[in-house]
Amino acid sequence: MYSNQHYYVPSYYNFDRTAPDTRLVPDIQKAINAEYSAVACYEKLANMAPTQDEKNTILEIQKDEKRHLEEFSRIYTTLTGRQPSYQVIEDCPNQYGAGIEFAFKDEQEAVDFYLDISDKAQDPTIKDRFRRAASDEQNHAVWFLFFSSKNSRGTHPNRQIENYGAKGALSASSLSLPQMLTYALQDEYLAQARYNNIIGTFGNVRTFVQIREAEKRHITALLPLFERYQVPLPNDISQSFVTTPENIKAAYAAGVQGELENISMYDRFLSLNIPNDVRIVFSQLRNASMNHLAAFERGLNRH
Repeated sequence: MYSNQHYYVPSYYNFDRTAPDTRLVPDIQKAINAEYSAVACYEKLANMAPTQDEKNTILEIQKDEKRHLEEFSRIYTTLTGRQPSYQVIEDCPNQYGAGIEFAFKDEQEAVDFYLDISDKAQDPTIKDRFRRAASDEQNHAVWFLFFSSKNSRGTHPNRQIENYGAKGALSASSLSLPQMLTYALQDEYLAQARYNNIIGTFGNVRTFVQIREAEKRHITALLPLFERYQVPLPNDISQSFVTTPENIKAAYAAGVQGELENISMYDRFLSLNIPNDVRIVFSQLRNASMNHLAAFERGLNRH
């Protein structure tokens, strides 16, 4: 199940073996074991992934973990003059759904742990390596949260949403300009409906109020393209696809998931041969969604 491979660790890092940093050795060994465990677990999850896209993403995450493992091992060797040990300390679940939920929680815990090591480190190299690793782990957590939400939604009886908005755009085998415009407007409708529901449930949470207003501007930006290219406006049936999150953390998670899908949709559109005026609007909306994603990630981290 798990790889017994050990990693060659050259000791050529240029930082001082200062007394305060040698106190970090137990934590660094713990981080090494956590990364070694993650490398093995993500190999297992990649082999169980239901789609090639998910498998590829998990393998990319695994590459980051291998890099962290090598970097932490070099730091350990430089501080101690010896090689670290490598041990699997966490059992990876045998079910894909349980596995990605386990990975999400593990990545979130790693963020706090690595930031704590970075804060305690005196040497700037150690401080930088662990802070960068924490940033990577937060990105990984977002992906695993997305996969977890997607996996749990797979048993939902209402499957029409798979042909609506970003999901429809991402699953379509080919895309015409009218289809792209329609999917884009549907997804902006869906985002606005989602945030209306969240605000109605949890009150005027500032992040959701601001992003809901931004979605209105997105719709306004898209509408002239429908007129210019003589594309009929789709009916707004987005409310039928919205479910109420059980708590505010789930609301932020839904925001993260929605923005990831929205960004992927615009990435696909921008990879195609489209008119320049459409490209400009799609690029602007994609960039705005990147900002929205960052805002939802910050909210998720606070809860």
